[in-house]
Amino acid sequence: MEFENSLRLGAFCLRENVPDLRMSASVLPIVTPSELGPPIYVGSVQRLYAVPGREDLMVCETTSAGSVFDVGSIFDIPGSDIARATFRHALYTRLGKPETWAKVHEAIVNDPNMDEAFRAEIQRGPLEAMLREGAKTHHIGMMDAVTGIIATEGAPANPSAFNVVRRFAALKPDQKPFLGAFVYDYSKFYASQSFVIALEYIVRFGITGGSSVLRKYATLSDADQRAYENELGLTQPMQAWQFLPRPIYDLTSKHEPEDRNVSKQEALLMSGMKGEAFLDTIKMSILGAWAVRQLLDEIGLLLWDIKWEFAVDNGDFYFVDTIDTDSFRATSYLETEGKKVVLHYNKQAMRDYYKIVHADWFAGVNDAKREAQKLGQPFTKVLKEGQAAGKWPNTPVVDKEFLSLQTQKMELIRQHVLAQTNAEAVKTGLRAVGIAEVEFYRARGLFEQYCKANAT
Repeated sequence: MEFENSLRLGAFCLRENVPDLRMSASVLPIVTPSELGPPIYVGSVQRLYAVPGREDLMVCETTSAGSVFDVGSIFDIPGSDIARATFRHALYTRLGKPETWAKVHEAIVNDPNMDEAFRAEIQRGPLEAMLREGAKTHHIGMMDAVTGIIATEGAPANPSAFNVVRRFAALKPDQKPFLGAFVYDYSKFYASQSFVIALEYIVRFGITGGSSVLRKYATLSDADQRAYENELGLTQPMQAWQFLPRPIYDLTSKHEPEDRNVSKQEALLMSGMKGEAFLDTIKMSILGAWAVRQLLDEIGLLLWDIKWEFAVDNGDFYFVDTIDTDSFRATSYLETEGKKVVLHYNKQAMRDYYKIVHADWFAGVNDAKREAQKLGQPFTKVLKEGQAAGKWPNTPVVDKEFLSLQTQKMELIRQHVLAQTNAEAVKTGLRAVGIAEVEFYRARGLFEQYCKANAT
C-alpha cells in the first residue's frame, strides 16, 4: 500500500523522553495559532509545534499541500487543510465514544460472510473494553482559530487546521553494522513502558488495482503465492478490486530507510511487547478500520484499506498519528459506456492524475528513482538535478478544474463528519463530483487510460 510517509512524527515529539502528565479538559491551555512560535518539525504536509509550558502536549498543523510518489509537496488543494484536520478531530472523537464500538460490534455479529472462529476472536479483548469506555487515542481536540480554546467535543466556533495531541516518547531502533550491511536493534523498546510502536498496521477489506500487496503477489512463483496468501490470511487467489470475506492485515517497519513489509513473527519482535499485547493492537487496527468503514458507508463510499499507528503507555494502547483522507482508500463505482469504473475519494485521484495527464513526468520520476538507487543518492536530489539539466520534465502544475473537484470531495466529507449536511445529500454530491472527474478525463481524450487503471 503506497501511503506517502511525509511525516513520521504526528504522534510524538523529537525528544527521547516525555513526562507522563495526565490531561483533563479543565487544565487545557489556551494558545492561539499566532502564539505557537516556530514549528519544531516541518514535514511536506504537516507542521508540529510545542505548546508553551506543556511538555506533554503538541500541536499538529495540517497544511493544504499534497505529496505523491515521494517527491515532496508538489500541489495544494485549497481548503484541504481545515477539511482534513476536521476529519481527524471528528474521527478521533468518535473513537473515544462507546456508542461507536456498539455499532462496530453489531456489524461484526450480523456479518453473514464472516467465519465463526474469526467472529469470536475479534470480539475478545479490546472490543470488550471499548464497548465500556471507548478507545484511548492521543487526540485532545481542535484549536479555535481565533480564541485558542481547545474544543474536545464538536467543532470549535472557528475551525482551524490545528489539532492538539498528547506527546509520546520517540524511540527508534539502533542501526548496527553487520558484515558489510546493517541490522536494526529494537531491544530498547523492551526497556520502556511508554512509546510509539515502531510499526504501521494496514488493514484491508479488499485488494485494489494499485495495491502494493497485489504488485508483490504478481512477482511470486505459484508456491510463494500460496505461502503469501496464507501469511495474509486469504482463502483464495488474490486479484484486483476483490472484496474479501473478512479483513486482513499486513505490517511494515516505521523507522527504517524504507517501509519494509515484515512477517507477523518479526513484527512481534519489533513491537517491544509480549505476544498477547501485540495481538491486541492488531485487533484494535481491525476494529478501528470497521469504525471508519461504517462512517464512510453512510455516504456511499467503500473503504478498501486504511493505515494505523499505536502507542503504548504502561499497558494501555492508544490510536495515534494522522488520520484523514490520505490515510485510506475510499471509492464508489460508476457504470458508463458498458464499463464499471472506480471513482476515488482519496489521494489515489491525484496519483492517477499525474500518471494519466502527465505520463512523461511520471516516467521521469521512475527513471530518477532507478538512477538514485544505482548511485546511492537521495531520490529527490537526483530528480531535481535531472530536471534542471533538462533530462526529465519539470513537475507540472495541476489543472485548476481538477483541483476544484478534489476540494469539493473534501468539503463534502467534512460536512458529513460534522453532521452539518444530511448523509444522502453528501452521497449525492460525492457521486456528482466523481462523475465530473470521469468527464474531466473524457473531455481530454483520456477516458480509456483512466479505465485501464480503474475499470473492474
